[in-house]
Amino acid sequence: MTLNTYNGNASAAEIVSLVKRYNVEVLCLEELTDAEVRALGAAGLNAVLPHRVISDAASEINNGGRNGIWTAAPMSNVSTNLLPINTSSMPAADIVVGGTTVRVVAVHPNSPVRGAQGEWSQGLSVIQSLSGYDHAYLLCGDFNSTWDHARFRELLGDTFVDAGEQSGQGFHMTYPSNKKVPPLIEIDHFVYSKSSGIVASNLETVAVSGSDHRALIGILEAS
Repeated sequence: MTLNTYNGNASAAEIVSLVKRYNVEVLCLEELTDAEVRALGAAGLNAVLPHRVISDAASEINNGGRNGIWTAAPMSNVSTNLLPINTSSMPAADIVVGGTTVRVVAVHPNSPVRGAQGEWSQGLSVIQSLSGYDHAYLLCGDFNSTWDHARFRELLGDTFVDAGEQSGQGFHMTYPSNKKVPPLIEIDHFVYSKSSGIVASNLETVAVSGSDHRALIGILEAS
């Protein structure tokens, strides 16, 4: 499951409830604040998903907070800042799923708003550079990109695939979720290495109070 918490305003109780209801074993959250991390702990998240890593603060431009990963399985090879990115440091950790060591990364590049397209493109380039490393990657988060963006398709390249496209279920709109109209764009994704043995078998989105994104929840299997 991945969710942008909207500057730490998402309901911690609802997040933990979803984790329990869907038996979530890997949780990636974006735009975390210290208060949100404390609220998640008070709501019981650490008892359900006892292993976690929270990213460093952004190096230059704060993109709404930090990113975090919680897992049921023990973590190894943990990083609070996998590769330099100005707007939102990327935490990462290895977990074993079946017979596969999966490297989970929580991502959140800058929005491509007017005047910040350069930061957006640079963030996607940093994520894209992971294709040069020999890991079975599972990249979760708010990519601030849709399939309409050529830069997102370039990020995928020949190495990565998007679970939404692979599932064959059509679009999974996640933003905005706090308006009178339904979510109109799909910017939250699970992206994984094509050769990783990971398969997406189901995806759905769920509203969470306080967030401007819907949570994206999927069943991801690894051989």
